[in-house]
Amino acid sequence: MFKIVLFEPEIPPNTGNIIRLASNMGAELHLIKPLGFDLDDKKLRRAGLDYNEWVDVVQHDSYDGFLKNVKPERLFACSTHGTQLYSAVEFKAGDVFLMGPETRGLPKPLLASMPVENVIRLPMLPNNRSLNLSNATAIILYEAWRQNGFTGAT
Repeated sequence: MFKIVLFEPEIPPNTGNIIRLASNMGAELHLIKPLGFDLDDKKLRRAGLDYNEWVDVVQHDSYDGFLKNVKPERLFACSTHGTQLYSAVEFKAGDVFLMGPETRGLPKPLLASMPVENVIRLPMLPNNRSLNLSNATAIILYEAWRQNGFTGAT
């Protein structure tokens, strides 16, 4: 239904939580290297992942490689630098959500290459940096899934 893309993720438990999120939503998860950890990291496994939750995890050597292989129709970058609120977007099945690394976010040149309306953000109180990566991913993806009638859910 949806694709979650983690650009150079750094923190194993965040990625573990997002693997579980993707599995529970029927979303694909794409990881763009370099990763800040090994996929067999015990902190990643500590998220309680089962084998079935790893089925739709795809790795890419680069962002360009991801674009070439996946060819996303609609790609949304999630960033504190976005001007478009995530709640103002009408999401469709097949949408792709790009999340940046925990300590630095998505690179400015990458953000600048996207249509401004496709750089979405979560509202926050002033003077705060950002939300946790797995929390932000869950908020945005659940909104997209809600808008699509929770397709496939029981």
